[in-house]
Amino acid sequence: MEMASLNSSLLPLLFLLLLSFSWLTLAHPHEDFLQCLSFHFQDSTAISKLIYTPTSPSYSSVLQFSVQNNRFNTTSDPEPVVIFTPTNVSHVQAAIYCSRKQNLHIRIRSGGHDYEGLSYVSYSLPFVIVDLINLRKVAVDARHKTAWVQAGASLGEVYYRIAEKNRTLAFPAGIWPTIGVGGHISGGGYGMMMRKYGLAADNVIDAQLIDVKGRILDRASMGEDLFWAIRGGGGNTFGVVVAWKLKLVPVPPTVTVFTVPRTLEQNATKLVHRWQSVASKLHKDLTIALVLRRINSSEEGKTTILAAFTSLFLGGVDRLLPLMQESFPELGLVKEDCIEMSWIKSVLYVVGFPSNASSDVLLARTPLTNRNFKGKSDYVKEPMPETALEGIWERFLEADIDTPQMVWAPYGGKMDEISETSIPFPHRSGNLYKIQHLVFWDEEGNEASKRHISWIRRLYDYLTPYVSKNPRAAYVNYRDLDIGINNIQGNTSYRQASIWGIKYFDNNFDRLVSVKTRVDPTNFFRNEQSIPPLSS
Repeated sequence: MEMASLNSSLLPLLFLLLLSFSWLTLAHPHEDFLQCLSFHFQDSTAISKLIYTPTSPSYSSVLQFSVQNNRFNTTSDPEPVVIFTPTNVSHVQAAIYCSRKQNLHIRIRSGGHDYEGLSYVSYSLPFVIVDLINLRKVAVDARHKTAWVQAGASLGEVYYRIAEKNRTLAFPAGIWPTIGVGGHISGGGYGMMMRKYGLAADNVIDAQLIDVKGRILDRASMGEDLFWAIRGGGGNTFGVVVAWKLKLVPVPPTVTVFTVPRTLEQNATKLVHRWQSVASKLHKDLTIALVLRRINSSEEGKTTILAAFTSLFLGGVDRLLPLMQESFPELGLVKEDCIEMSWIKSVLYVVGFPSNASSDVLLARTPLTNRNFKGKSDYVKEPMPETALEGIWERFLEADIDTPQMVWAPYGGKMDEISETSIPFPHRSGNLYKIQHLVFWDEEGNEASKRHISWIRRLYDYLTPYVSKNPRAAYVNYRDLDIGINNIQGNTSYRQASIWGIKYFDNNFDRLVSVKTRVDPTNFFRNEQSIPPLSS
């Protein structure tokens, strides 16, 4: 009895000792990780320049440099134990090996534009960020109309380097120049030439990927199933894509752009309603995107809605005007609204740079805006009635919301011709346009965040009758953790993941799960909405 009593009294003490030892082991998990990394470097001073820990003077500035959503730049957000900025592919291999060995979660960041901050925030602790900002080479082969682009390059750098070699070649990808190539293509990637050439991922012909075993694979060695999955199946889920081989597309020496703004007082509601029936049926060379936002009208002396019809036409103004007169005369486009320029200059125009801006601004990595925001997405298959549009305006005009915005991207053209199973991105024929819902705010604090996020959720709910159904589709690059059930550590089950997986990928979801199960069965590469493997 006495011995039993003694043993039972020692158990809490032993438990505390074990807990203390466990805590000490995890208190500085980066030390073993760094020691492991050092074995892969011949020069110890070289690695020191690529590693940032919370005690490093530059840690905060490196962490925050590529944070594109200020909502995830607060002291309450989890921070990595290490930020690693590799300069060659072997460094990425080492980071994967050492992260696995030390049981550290890994996040891959190329541009930091993830809508939910998943490339630089993780609740699966402890974690490291592998920031690909130094892997940004762009090698253009103008003769063969291809380019090898490292995943850390920005879209602006890609566009600049292509135009540097050939002014009549381009790549059909996103508008924002600071977006990282790695994540953009991993989710599909679209821009102003989508109707002519499809998505960025539709124009990838090879890739270089490091898998969970640390192997460097190209298209031939990874196989067609994995090559299919990485072109639109979402980032940080099958491995680390360190480079893409792009098929470049022809553009004419002269393109034409225009922006026609119309307020509610200038018949915007009827024009937006008409745009829905027109934009997806226009000539492939013509894309008219629609940006909706709230403004203070100096003429009317009140707050109103502005609809900006912004266009890229792959040709001259003399060819554009008859097309517009035939297809969308209601807009009233005239020659004075149009500007002819080179394709590379049109990239600057669409972003909103001044007309005299140098193309060199495309090489800048500094975020163009630095605000809090929340985004969502929708697809529309039937035109919304004018009454539905008026309901949107009412919500946009609510006084306690800072900056509401919608971007409507027209489909049709090439997007109607590509099969929904060609790559994981399934949103093809039958869609009139895609909606990007956004709300921005500058006010700090949880109350401001809650108010604006609640607003965009109410707008999203309001639109339910007017958007796609069964499933209500969404775009994976506009990541939205409101969708489905999300395990905060990313270990989401197949059943849970299917809720958002079918919205993002429709019938391609099960094939993605099959690929994941084969190439990463332990789910090492994961985030809150990455593809899960099937349980063994």
